[in-house]
Amino acid sequence: MTTAPIPEDLVTAKDRLTAIRREVDRVFIGDASIVDVLLAALLAKGHVLLEGVPGVAKTTLVKAFSAALGCSIRRIQFTPDLLPADITGTYVYSPKDGTFSLRPGPIFANVVLADEINRAPAKTQAALLEAMQEKQVTIEGDRFELPDPFLVLATQNPVDLEGTYPLPEAQIDRFLARATMSYPQLRQEVAMLKMHGVDPPVAQSVVGPSEVSWLQGVAARVFVEDDLYEYAVRLAAFTRTHPKILLGASPRASLVLLRAAKAKSVLAGRSYVTPDDLRAMVGPVLGHRLILVPEIEGEPQARAQLVNEIVERVGYRKTVRPV
Repeated sequence: MTTAPIPEDLVTAKDRLTAIRREVDRVFIGDASIVDVLLAALLAKGHVLLEGVPGVAKTTLVKAFSAALGCSIRRIQFTPDLLPADITGTYVYSPKDGTFSLRPGPIFANVVLADEINRAPAKTQAALLEAMQEKQVTIEGDRFELPDPFLVLATQNPVDLEGTYPLPEAQIDRFLARATMSYPQLRQEVAMLKMHGVDPPVAQSVVGPSEVSWLQGVAARVFVEDDLYEYAVRLAAFTRTHPKILLGASPRASLVLLRAAKAKSVLAGRSYVTPDDLRAMVGPVLGHRLILVPEIEGEPQARAQLVNEIVERVGYRKTVRPV
């Protein structure tokens, strides 16, 4: 049985997370809930998919967030001609000594920015599957561990734009959360023009790899009541029998939903998960995993309406246990 984090650890963790958020806010002006999703995924050791039309600062946000973490960062610009070996690396022959040596790809970093991930075909996108799930890559039969911590922050354009490919369902399931970025409000865009008009700010490191791993350890130790384990499963299971959902959330979704709820509690400075923590993460964690029936798949608000229905119809019931 894990030990819940002590209050001093929670205070320190919240201070460090606030410092990260403050540094990101120096560079990125937009919806604060997007930064919350990134922080929750960081604590839950998950990956994030940011979706939005070109020009809404998806890459700017990811670069600022990565820089604030003080970890090694590599960027992969996904294009139609990108090959899997361009991501994982490959063995290169040296004519001088007649041997092969490994040339590691950009996947060997703490934070990997997969920019416009859906502009590459499925074969190339699938090169990330093993890395995202098992934090390792296999090159020519040899297995290599990836750095710890390891986080993939991917951006993608809406799938109806020219030159985009839909992500495979298996890969979508590897992303802990998805967040949709829309156009900024008027005052936000004006502030952005003033901030970036002359000398754009650059985010500075406020933590490091060891502190990130420590923060993740704090989140892992958050206390969860038995009733909330059942509640998390029922939230995911509801999607598997809904008539408008062709493919519902997998057991992996239940697992990461609970991890995300733990992260949400740390962001709030609590050592225990509440039902509201689980409800708050249903949209980011379960929404993108749902494959809808063809009749409503193209409707812009269909997915959001289903997420609201899940939260409203699946109630939390505290079980009365015998003493």
